[in-house]
Amino acid sequence: MQNTLLQYDEAVAECRKVFEAKLKDYGPSWRVLRLPSITDQIYIKARRIRTLQSSSEQRINEGIKPEFIGIYNYSLIALIQHELGPEPENASPSNIDYLNSYNRWSQKAKQLMLDKNHDYDEAWRQMRLSSLTDIILMKIKRIKQIEDNSGLTLVSEGIESNYLDIMNYAIFSLIKISENK
Repeated sequence: MQNTLLQYDEAVAECRKVFEAKLKDYGPSWRVLRLPSITDQIYIKARRIRTLQSSSEQRINEGIKPEFIGIYNYSLIALIQHELGPEPENASPSNIDYLNSYNRWSQKAKQLMLDKNHDYDEAWRQMRLSSLTDIILMKIKRIKQIEDNSGLTLVSEGIESNYLDIMNYAIFSLIKISENK
């Protein structure tokens, strides 16, 4: 488990570095997005990964690693949006500390990983990378259904739990990719 914590923190740090750089480049332009738009962005990235995993031809010279980083970051962005709601297009810049929000949600995902890793005995380590991708796609379908049901569920976990799970599956994927180098 000690190795997992180190690997997990390294992968999150890499995701945060990308988030921070894009925040400097673009600002929080994503704040205008509605939650279903962010979910669709995560879906696009997961579909590209699945396509690359099952195709022998790749036309854009980017591997799957940046896509998993994007899945992690967009899932975290979705949690921020779920919490705050989208800003109107013409809103003045807010004083929200997005890096603090990033750290808070990352910590929640990490705690969930620790709890589940304890109960599941790190079963993800025995899984294939393609299975992790498929589970991310399944979680996205669940989120879309919950969104289509106006956020209501009868007995299932809500949107927040699914985004946190997606974040952890993305980190597990990044760990697997780094181990296979």
